[in-house]
Amino acid sequence: MTVRVGFLGYRFMGRAHANALARLPLFFPEAPAVERSVLIGRDEDGLSEAVDRLGFDRYVTDWAAAIDEIDVLYNLGPNNLHAAPSIAALEEDVDVFCEKPLAHTLDAAEEMAAAARASNATTGIAFNYRFVPAIQLARELIDRGELGEIYHVRARYLQDGLADPEAAWSWRNDESVAGSGALGDLGAHSIDLAQFLLADRVERVSGHLRTFVDERPVPDEAGRADDSGTETRPVTVDDAFSAQATFAGGAMGTFEASRMATGHDNSNVIEVNGSKGSLRFDLERLNELDVRRPDGRGFETVLVTEEDDPYGDRWWPAGHVLGWEHTFVHENYEFLSAVASGDGYAPDFSDGLAVQRVLAAIEKSDASESWVTV
Repeated sequence: MTVRVGFLGYRFMGRAHANALARLPLFFPEAPAVERSVLIGRDEDGLSEAVDRLGFDRYVTDWAAAIDEIDVLYNLGPNNLHAAPSIAALEEDVDVFCEKPLAHTLDAAEEMAAAARASNATTGIAFNYRFVPAIQLARELIDRGELGEIYHVRARYLQDGLADPEAAWSWRNDESVAGSGALGDLGAHSIDLAQFLLADRVERVSGHLRTFVDERPVPDEAGRADDSGTETRPVTVDDAFSAQATFAGGAMGTFEASRMATGHDNSNVIEVNGSKGSLRFDLERLNELDVRRPDGRGFETVLVTEEDDPYGDRWWPAGHVLGWEHTFVHENYEFLSAVASGDGYAPDFSDGLAVQRVLAAIEKSDASESWVTV
């Protein structure tokens, strides 16, 4: 079986997924063959350069023109472009893989999830951190009961890309396009990881959002702040958020994310504490999982690269570590295998909607200054 794919979007996520598709035949030979059929975008100059670099046959500037020619749509565009192309594809039973968060608003996410339920297509959402081998091992340990009853989960995702007040404005600073800032961009990952690891849902939240810089310089053609500094655009999303949460199963949760945490390039940390043990993961130490076992006195660091570790038999000898890009290879392997077999895939649009509902509840809680039920 050969799967014809179309990418809507060709920059950051387009490169990550194109790289993953190129790696599949080498390391996951049983994955379905993939034909990179069409690249979709608005900037014809950018498309004409990217189409060959990313290995696509051709490009178009109208996503509607590509739906009939592909088996899978990778919707990698800005958040406000997630709904319409994805729903149109699902109505034609075209499988859809969508970037996170599922949409820029809860209403749009609800519509996308409804379209997925009404379609025979397979859906996926890009929570790639589920496919880190250490995270897969963490889920196994929790499922086997090695941590006992789960008491706490705490997650924080810190970056400093916007710590400089003169950093350039982008669509990620615009509520009408992005929906939210650090909350949806970073917090969505943390919320999904917590719900995945615990196999449980957030039930109630108390949230706090903050915007530190109200306007930023417009970018030049290279995406850098305009040197003249005379023109700015308003920032209409949060720069940071924090939230307390309760899970349906009784666990307590805390979440924090910021794009202005000076000194943190990409610190995505999650810790789970139970009655028998604990575990802790930090994306900046992607190949390691800190585990506190029932008979231990503190955390031990486990290098998750052995052949019998998750995905360990697919890559290199033990200790030859993997990187961030490998999460996309694992993710694409699982998704495209589900597309080929017709079996279910997780995380799908229902999982994306579950996260979107938590995001919306945190925003509502901040506005009302009260606890909100998800």
